[in-house]
Amino acid sequence: MQSIDANLSQPLQIGPVTARNRVFLAPLSGISDLPFRQLAWRHGAGLVFTEMVASRELVIDHPESHARLRGDGIDPHVVQLAGREARWMGEAAKIAEDAGAAMIDINMGCPAKKVTGGYSGSALMRDPDHALGLIEATVKAVSVPVTLKMRLGWDHDNLNAPLIAARAEAAGVQMITIHGRTRMQFYKGRADWDAIARVREAVTVPLIANGDVTSRADIAECLRRSGADAVMVGRGAQGQPWICGELAGSPDVPVDRRARNAVALEHYRAMVAHYGDDVGVRHARKHIGWYLETLAPETPADRKVTMMTSYSADEVLEIFAEVLETAAGLPSMMESAA
Repeated sequence: MQSIDANLSQPLQIGPVTARNRVFLAPLSGISDLPFRQLAWRHGAGLVFTEMVASRELVIDHPESHARLRGDGIDPHVVQLAGREARWMGEAAKIAEDAGAAMIDINMGCPAKKVTGGYSGSALMRDPDHALGLIEATVKAVSVPVTLKMRLGWDHDNLNAPLIAARAEAAGVQMITIHGRTRMQFYKGRADWDAIARVREAVTVPLIANGDVTSRADIAECLRRSGADAVMVGRGAQGQPWICGELAGSPDVPVDRRARNAVALEHYRAMVAHYGDDVGVRHARKHIGWYLETLAPETPADRKVTMMTSYSADEVLEIFAEVLETAAGLPSMMESAA
């Protein structure tokens, strides 16, 4: 029997698309933007998914939605769409395909109130017939594979993921990802990997398990209990965009503190370049917070406050580099990069 490391490093076929290994980066709203996905991809993730793109906004030509379609340097490029109307989903899927998407992922898992309140995301699991209409419209609109990400169900009284998964496969969906919690759990408690196994019994397409997989030990237990073919890392990637590659045994992972600090600083610079100084600095704050937790947990409070409140891109970069270097006991990377 192959080791877990060997299995994770194996490619996974999804229709005509090949994932280079079996540890994927989840679509993370407000997090998995282009700079983050590019880093995760460069450092060995098997697949990376865009953050959720609202189908209606994409069709009516909202600039921000179109910007989220970008996948520069990422191949295969996967776009995740969300919506509640079949016509918007079909049209948006075609726009995404024409923009270079190699796969279209349908969001039926987001638990956020602003999404479910609009009857999108995991709210679709409350009406399987309506959800299947969206799935069928999306599949018919494109020639690339369509995949589906959802939860176990709306709540523990309605664990209908196996039913929806079977119907989705019959409608042409070529991969299914299950987050091992219900919508009403949000992110509380532990992901139920055993419940994912009931979806495994219902489908033959590749099944991806999501939820609480942040170590190889987690993955080994998750795959054993769920019967899934691969795993998807979500919140565990915050502050460590290399984690998917690390778990998959990729050779492209930064292995020491200097290399990881360099990735953090590269990410900051990429966000400023992508969004511009003002928006980039504000967008970077949450990422800086996560990097500090991972790489510099003893950062003085006054330095944190300055980074989280300053609007000067150069000032934030200088302090960010300083605290990373100090935590690692390294000479200045700012000087070496100059």
